[in-house]
Amino acid sequence: MRPPLDGRVVAVAGATGPAGHATVRALAAAGATVSCAGTDPRRLDALLDSTRRAVPGATVVGQVLDLLDPQAAHDWSDHIEAEHGSVDGLIHLVGGWRGSKKFTDIDLSDCDFLHDQLVRTLQHTTLGFHDALLRSPAARFAIVSAAGAAKPTAGNAAYATAKAAAETWTLSLADSFRSIAAAEEAPERAAAAILVIKALVTPEMRAAKPQAKFTGFTDVADLADTITDLWNRPAADLNGQHLWLTPR
Repeated sequence: MRPPLDGRVVAVAGATGPAGHATVRALAAAGATVSCAGTDPRRLDALLDSTRRAVPGATVVGQVLDLLDPQAAHDWSDHIEAEHGSVDGLIHLVGGWRGSKKFTDIDLSDCDFLHDQLVRTLQHTTLGFHDALLRSPAARFAIVSAAGAAKPTAGNAAYATAKAAAETWTLSLADSFRSIAAAEEAPERAAAAILVIKALVTPEMRAAKPQAKFTGFTDVADLADTITDLWNRPAADLNGQHLWLTPR
């Protein structure tokens, strides 16, 4: 029996964090070829090594990239398509957080940092991968957003603002996919989705605080399973949707 993602080629931006490790492992276990991007070569090598140990025979490759460089994002897409024949998915996991105790303590330089990490890298990757994704017979794009984007707190304004902007950009990408399919009088094959969490929890976090309940948190393994399952859902049903992994 063929693995469910056998033949799919998926790019993961921001792959070296905890969510990236779980996602890359799940995609590889499902049979996908996974191209990972990160900024730290040592962390990227550790990701590749751990994935290959966990999933014998996995096809997983990595590139050290600065996705604040738009040309780097375009070149990454071109390289994947030339090397593997298609780009069937792009998962944007580039993260970062800044906050303050109260609204008037906000450092606006935090807004600049979060805009670069959460929005600018998203813009560069989606613009760089847009056409390649449309050439795929079943393309999926996803970001991880936060419940706080819809209900921000005073001290979390910078982070919530960046997440809200990332959601808006993703919904615009979804509309591009939808509009192009309609103009071509073709069924929708590409979908962009927003995965909404409160926060992520890892096995290491649970081990460090065995008494903690982590109420409302999403396990990185559950996030990874949700991402892998995107290809099992029709593009027209998925495109432009918020998928809540925490209670609303």
